Amino acid sequence: MPKKKPAKHSGDDDITIPVSPQTGSLTDTWWWLAHKGTTTSFLCISLFALLIRSTVSMYPYSGAGIPPKFGDFEAQRHWMEITTNLPVINWYRNGTYNDLTYWGLDYPPLTAYQSYIHGIFLQIFNPESVALLSSRGHESYLGKLLMRWTVLSSDVLIFFPAALFFVLVYHRNRIRSGKSEVAWHIAVILLNPCLILIDHGHFQYNCISLGLTVGAIAAVLCESEVLTCVLFSLALSHKQMSAYFAPAFFSHLLGKCLRRRSPILAVIKLGTAVIVTFVIVWWPYLHSLDDFLMVLSRLAPFERGIYEDYVANFWCTTSILIKWKKLFTTPSLKSISLAATVLASLPSMVQQILSPSNEGFLYGLLNSSMAFYLFSFQVHEKSILMPFLSATLLAVKLPEHFSHLTYYALFSMFPLLCRDKLLIPYLTLSFLFTIIYHSPGNHHSVQKTKASFFSFKSFPGYVFLLRTHFFISVVLHVLYLTTQPPQKYPFLFEALIMILCFSYFIMFAIYTNYTQWTLSSHFRSFDKEKKHI
Repeated sequence: MPKKKPAKHSGDDDITIPVSPQTGSLTDTWWWLAHKGTTTSFLCISLFALLIRSTVSMYPYSGAGIPPKFGDFEAQRHWMEITTNLPVINWYRNGTYNDLTYWGLDYPPLTAYQSYIHGIFLQIFNPESVALLSSRGHESYLGKLLMRWTVLSSDVLIFFPAALFFVLVYHRNRIRSGKSEVAWHIAVILLNPCLILIDHGHFQYNCISLGLTVGAIAAVLCESEVLTCVLFSLALSHKQMSAYFAPAFFSHLLGKCLRRRSPILAVIKLGTAVIVTFVIVWWPYLHSLDDFLMVLSRLAPFERGIYEDYVANFWCTTSILIKWKKLFTTPSLKSISLAATVLASLPSMVQQILSPSNEGFLYGLLNSSMAFYLFSFQVHEKSILMPFLSATLLAVKLPEHFSHLTYYALFSMFPLLCRDKLLIPYLTLSFLFTIIYHSPGNHHSVQKTKASFFSFKSFPGYVFLLRTHFFISVVLHVLYLTTQPPQKYPFLFEALIMILCFSYFIMFAIYTNYTQWTLSSHFRSFDKEKKHI
């Protein structure tokens, strides 16, 4: 029997009625794909996204031509060298052929397996690029081309399908998902400027862990909770920074389990899926406690200190006034940052445990990842990728703030990208995003309804503050590129960029946490109104 579509609530054009993600059969799903034109839109936007990635990859990468350690490009190549030439048990172990002080592996085993697969590919076509010891600093044209192809293929095989999976389950259950909105959302996710600049410019493989995370998020929306646990466990086993999303996954799944007839059995089922996945991925290092601890010690570089460079988070920004590294020992700072991160994540977690919902879960991902970025130990500029990914998934719900977040997320990485000589891609992708944001599919001109939430625009002076922020940021762009800072303050411009971005991120975090908490009352009031229709 065909499923009836939920009635639209009269007068509230922009309200999405909460419906079960399991409504409709597989046939209905494919009908939805064809009816909405999603397949065609996705293929066209994917091809354009690949073109953009390929163009960016023609620019320099991290550490290009800068010996002795070069940069992230050399780190990734070196891991391919190590994994294709040494036994798996020696990949994380210091030795004659694996000097851990020279870009030793510091990501979980799934990254090592990925390096092995890509290393085999390089070994077939350009064996000297991964030859043991002699390939250090290898930068031949063919070697660089093959390395760039490995990132492109990772995007196509993992991130792109995950994005399609998410868009499919997210928009299938939204009443007002027209073709233009779906296409716009696909473009926002696939043309994520931060991800493109870091993976295809700077050079990393974030598309794998983020793709697995997006797949896990989509699995939550279609209530495939075991698949969620498997995919997110794989994401954690690829990059430990995926833990930025862990509080949201944990609280949402726990909140749903507590509402089951047998909550303990539900928790055991999901816990088993997590344990089995981790055991399979980590198996080579589970035969000995020393081997397991050896790998774990590589994943937590506490010796680097609570922050590096000029990242726009709490610790680095406040260090201008409070010298954290001088006042506290590293163990103390670990405890303090852990407590601050937990406290910042707690409101979002509590909301999902008490009132789990798909939309609340998406906000929870954004809030927990932003909490980690702002308060956790040893954050890098590139870590803004995590909260920004969550924002792209919620882009249709954040019309007032998404463009500002994109601007400041990019700006927070500006000094890093300039060091990598990626100024032209930075400016081009910023311009491209502006065009996409103001395209017809965007809902930035959505009419206000009584379902609308709190907005900073209602506060006196907020618009002026935002415009002042923007003006200062433009000035800082120009100064950074044209002016030498005072000799006494060689990192003055980096510090000002950091302060400016941090102040916006804090305002944004307050807004999204408040919005998540209003969802519960919104859905309750909406349910009451439905009863009177």
